[in-house]
This record gives sequence, structure tokens and C-alpha cells, in this order.
Amino acid sequence: MPRIRVAVIGAGREGLGVLKSLLAMPEVELAGVVSTDPGSAASVRDDHPEVLVTSRISELLTGQPVDVIILSSTAREVRDEVFKYKPEKATVVELGAVDLIKNILREKEELLEFKRMQGELSAILNSVQEAIEVVDNNGYIKYVNPAFTRITGIPEQERIGQNIFQVSPDGALAMALKSGQSIFGHRTRVGGSNAEVVSNASPIFIDGKMEGAVVVFQHFTDVMKLLEELKQRTSMLENLTEKLGQATTSKYTFADIVGQSAELKKCITVAERAARSHSTVLLLGESGTGKELFAHAIHSASSRRDRPFIKVNCAAIPENLLESEFFGYAKGAFTGAVKSKIGKFELANGGTIFLDEIGDMNLHLQGKLLRVLQEMEFERVGDNKTIKVDVRVIAATNRNLRELIRQGRFREDLYYRLNVVEITIPPLRTRKEDLPHLVGNLIVKLNRKLGKKVKGLSKEAEEILYNYDWPGNVRELENVIERIMVTVDEEVFSKKSLLQHINQFRGMAEKDIDIMPIEQMEQLLIRKAIAKYGNTVEGKRKAAQALNISLATLYNKLKKSKIE
Repeated sequence: MPRIRVAVIGAGREGLGVLKSLLAMPEVELAGVVSTDPGSAASVRDDHPEVLVTSRISELLTGQPVDVIILSSTAREVRDEVFKYKPEKATVVELGAVDLIKNILREKEELLEFKRMQGELSAILNSVQEAIEVVDNNGYIKYVNPAFTRITGIPEQERIGQNIFQVSPDGALAMALKSGQSIFGHRTRVGGSNAEVVSNASPIFIDGKMEGAVVVFQHFTDVMKLLEELKQRTSMLENLTEKLGQATTSKYTFADIVGQSAELKKCITVAERAARSHSTVLLLGESGTGKELFAHAIHSASSRRDRPFIKVNCAAIPENLLESEFFGYAKGAFTGAVKSKIGKFELANGGTIFLDEIGDMNLHLQGKLLRVLQEMEFERVGDNKTIKVDVRVIAATNRNLRELIRQGRFREDLYYRLNVVEITIPPLRTRKEDLPHLVGNLIVKLNRKLGKKVKGLSKEAEEILYNYDWPGNVRELENVIERIMVTVDEEVFSKKSLLQHINQFRGMAEKDIDIMPIEQMEQLLIRKAIAKYGNTVEGKRKAAQALNISLATLYNKLKKSKIE
């Protein structure tokens, strides 16, 4: 079938609308466009480069065959020129007819848009899992979606055309239509079926007039399933929130362990090797030696570094609460247990749990801990559900576990389970060569914390620190240095400042001036030198230099006086 060749004269705003519609018609072939508006001409050229666009009517109408000329311009000179050059058999459609064409084309577009929207709405309603039913103002059913048939078992053809007041007079849809009000959460049976449903219905108003109503409902069992699922999700969210609130990560690394003594370096080496495994670590040492610092560092250097690091102080938790703290409890397990609680082992899942003061744990809980270490599973208090975990255990104590085993206060099997890798952290009195590093590091930290500008200690003040045995170890040293920095305004702390503000040093000062036999004084000085520089070969060499004697002489005096 031959196509109709159409030319458009005057492609302004009106002409472009017609042009757009013509290009969408397969039976129309566009001969060209005449436009004196640069914007319109450019628009046509950009969108349709194959179409001839010109500003001269003669060029368009004389250079090719044209069947229809659409004249959208009202200018008389334009009309005269069109009729001057138009082909003999061409038909001219002037402004009035153009408006008619435009109206027809607009209505066609609106109809297509309406059909498209209708198709989209139908697809949406058909895909909804809830049943939908629509009635007109008189109660006649106009529409049901596929979910309606699935839930009720009533086919669409048997429902359409029925009156809602007859088939389901007690339903939410009939109530909304009669009252003109929305109905929520109405539980009933659908008329004509045994389906028990929960419904929401609303009237449909158009221009203030009620034209019908719509109901959306679900099967009651589906609603109950959703409620149960919501309950589970809520419980899960509460557990996750609780975990997030309690979970912590390690704060220190091996770089935070200060000291250069041989004993300390040996401990660090063993700890670094242990960090590369998942084995249980037992940290031994006096109070204040830095067992927790080592635990943090081991976790930070392990493959679990991005998972939780949970600390439990076994001595700080009341004995009757230890089990629930470790393993959590189920709702209703005891009076006051209004909801379930997550235990420390569950919080540490995938990470590390640090059991500080493990020697103070009661025997009953020791047995449960042994099972967790062996099987990596436990039950919450008041629950029989087994929870599996993957936790690396680091334990620490300042007590003699072997002595506790002999006394029957610590399980031997638990001791061997914990003591896979044993690290004994030396007390400060055996590594006094680390005092300068420790004091310098503390001064830097406390300067930032307290806003001070302390540079260090005098030689006499350092001597006081070296001569003290530090029963509280590094923790006591930290306390002493901070107390001095808070109470003394000096850039370099003197011996006098230490003696005035630190009680434990005052007795030492008095002893220093006591008169004693020269041989006893010699032994005292040798002891001080060894305490200051250490009992290693290098430490003894430094001690001999400080005492102004040869190394051989020092060894002889040590042997003679049996000084350790």
C-alpha cells in the first residue's frame, strides 16, 4: 500500500505536535518541514536527520511529490505562497482542520496512555499476594484478583456480578459500603467459602461522591505466620542489639608492651607465636605485670582481630551469677528473667574470650567451662537448646594453680586444657632495666593527658625507683608516676619530690643514711647495682662499671657473699 507523502508548513509549537504524531503513523511518509523558527528547525534536525528541513516553501513543494500539505501558519503571505507552489493534486489542510487533527491525535495518545496505565494496574493487582475485591455503589462485585480465588477457592466468574450484601453481608466490604467509613482488622469468614480472613476495607470517593468500596484481606493462618515471624525477627533484633552493646574489641597490640629485658622479650616471642594459632593461652604472673595487655595483644595479632574480644573478670562476678554471665539464660529461667540474655561465650563467638582471675572460678563452673573448651557447645541457663560456638580462650591468674589443684580447689583436667601455651610474665623487680623505657613512655602519655611538659627524672630520683622492689609491678609504677605529675610542678622530678609525695619511698631514705659495717654496705651496693642493671652478663658488666671494679672482681664478690 503506497504511503501518503505529507509536508508541514510552519513547524512552530503547534506544527511540532502534529509532526510528532505523523511520524508515529506507518502509513504516512514525511516529505519535509518548512520552518522559519531556528529553535524548531534545530529540534527537527536533531531528532529526525532524515527529514528535509528548510525555510523556503518553494524548495519543499517543487522538489518532490507531495500528497498533503498541512498549513499550521495563519500568515496570509505564507498561505499565498503555499497555493502558488503546491502540486496540482496536493490537498491543503488549513488551521481549523489542523486543530481537528491535533485533537484526534491527542485523544488517541490519551487513550493509549489510559490503556497502558490500565495494563500496569492490572499487572500490579494480579501479582499482589493479598486478596482484593471491588464493588460499585450498589454492592455489585466488579473485580477480584487471582489471590482472591487462591485464598477463598471461589472462581472469578462465579464472584463477578454478585451482590456483596447477599454473598457476604457481614464482611468488611459490606460494612464499609454501608457506613462510608474504613474498616481495619475485621476477622470473619468469606461468604461462600470456609476461608477465615482478616480484612481491611475502604469506601471509594470520586469528586466527593462514594462510587463503591474495596477490600484487601489475608487468610488468618497467613497473618498468624507473619506475626510469629515478626516475633522471631524482633527477638533476633533484640539479641543483635544486645550483642552490639556488649561486644568490644582489643585495645592494645604488641607495640604497646614496653621493655627491652631478655625475660620480657622471650614472653613477647612466645605470645606472638601463640597469636598465629587458635590454641588456648594461660597467662601467669603477679598482679599488675600486664597480663591483660598481653591478652589484648595476642587477639590483635591473631586472625580473629576483627571479631569480638570479650573480657570476664571471674573474681568480680558473684559466684551465683557466674554461670548466667558465662552462658546466658532463657526467658523465665528464674524470677526476674523477663527476656533471654546472651552470655559472654555467645558474645565472643568467632573471636576471643579473656578469662581474668581464672583461679577464683568455682569448681561447678570449672566443669562446664571444661565442656565448652572440649566440645565448643553449651546451653543457656534454663534452656535445653545446645548453642555451638567458635571461641579462642585466653586465661590469666596471679595464683598458683598447681597449689590450688593439690588443695582440691582447681580441676586438674581444666588446668591442662587451659595450659596449652603458658606464658609467665616477669615482675618488674626482675627487669628493672626496663624502668627508663616504662617511665619515659608514661611521662609522654601523662603529658598529653594532664597538659604537662615534664621532661623526666633526676639521677637521684631514678635511683630511688631502681632501689624499690615494686610489689605492685607496672600498675604501681603507673600510679606513682601519675601521682607525682599531678602533685608536682617541675619539669625534672627530684629525689625530694618523690620522698615528699610517695609514702613507700620514705622508709628507703631513712635506711640509706643508717650507719652499717663496710662489708654490709658493699653487699648492699652490689645488690642495688644488680637490681638496677639486671642479672644477665651484660647487666653485670654495667654493674661492675658503675661500682668501678672489674667484672672478675664483681663475680668473686657475688660468689663470696652468695648474692643472687
